[in-house]
Amino acid sequence: MKAYVFPGQGAQYAGMGKDLFEKFPAARALFEKADEILGFRITDYMFDGTDEDLRQTRVTQPAIFLHSVILSVILGDQFKPDMVAGHSLGEFSALVAAKALSFEDGLILVSKRAQAMQKACEKSPSAMAAIIGLTDEKAEEILKGIDDVVVAANYNCPGQLVISGSISGVHTACELIKAAGARRALPLNVGGAFHSPLMEPARTDLASAIEHTVFCEPVCPVYQNVTAKPATDPVLIKENLNKQLTAPVLWSQSVTRMVNDGAKTFYELGPGTVLQGLIRKIAPTVTIEDIVL
Repeated sequence: MKAYVFPGQGAQYAGMGKDLFEKFPAARALFEKADEILGFRITDYMFDGTDEDLRQTRVTQPAIFLHSVILSVILGDQFKPDMVAGHSLGEFSALVAAKALSFEDGLILVSKRAQAMQKACEKSPSAMAAIIGLTDEKAEEILKGIDDVVVAANYNCPGQLVISGSISGVHTACELIKAAGARRALPLNVGGAFHSPLMEPARTDLASAIEHTVFCEPVCPVYQNVTAKPATDPVLIKENLNKQLTAPVLWSQSVTRMVNDGAKTFYELGPGTVLQGLIRKIAPTVTIEDIVL
C-alpha cells in the first residue's frame, strides 16, 4: 500500500516551486490563482525571496501548502494514495490532496491559520525546543513537574521530541532534560509555542473558519495529528482539525499506525525530505521512494 506524507513549517527554502511554475502549465495556473486568493504575490516570496522572507509565518505556511498540493496535482494519475498524513500544517495539504477540501478552501484556511498563529505569538511571547536522545516517557515526566506552561508538542520519531510553551517554561525544561541525560536540547527558531495551550486564541479563530468550510469524504483515509488514527468522516475530520493547534502532533504514532495498517511504501510531497528522515527512524523496514515527475 502507498502512503503519501506532507511536510510542515520548517521545510521551506528560497526558490521553492519556481521549477514547477516554469515547467508545468497546471502548476503555473494554481500559483497564479494563489496570488489572487491571498491578495499578495506569494510567488515573489517563494521564487525570489530570501530565507528570512520565507520565515514569516504568513508566507511560510501557504508556501509549503502550495508546493505540496501542486506536486500532487502535477502527478496526475500517478497520485493514487491508499492513505495520507501531514505533519502539522501538512495535514491541510494532505486533506486537499485527498479531495476532502478544495484547493481554494484549503489555501484560505491555511492563510487564516498562519495569521491566527502569528497573532497568538505576538500576544504571548513563547518558545519551542527539540529534545534529542531521551525517551518520550522520561521527558513527559519532567514536563509534568514544571510549574509553568510547557508541553510535548511534536512526537517526531524515537529519541526526538519537540517541547513548546512559555519562554521560562521551555528554558527550565531544557535544563532539567539535559541534566536527565538528553544528548541535546536545542531552542528552535520559530515564532512561538505551536501545539501548546498558548495557541488557544489561534485555535478559536481558526475553528470558526473550519466550521464554515465544506469538507467532503476523502478518496482515502487521512491519518490525523491529534489521534494518529485514520479518518474518512468529514465531521470527524473537522473535529480533529479543530483541536490540532493546541494538541501535540502524534507523528511517530501516526506513521506506526499507517505501517500497521499496511503501508509499505512512503512518498513525501513537498519541499525538503525531513519526513523521510523521520520515517526511516520510526519504521526502518518500509520503502521510501522519491517523487519522479
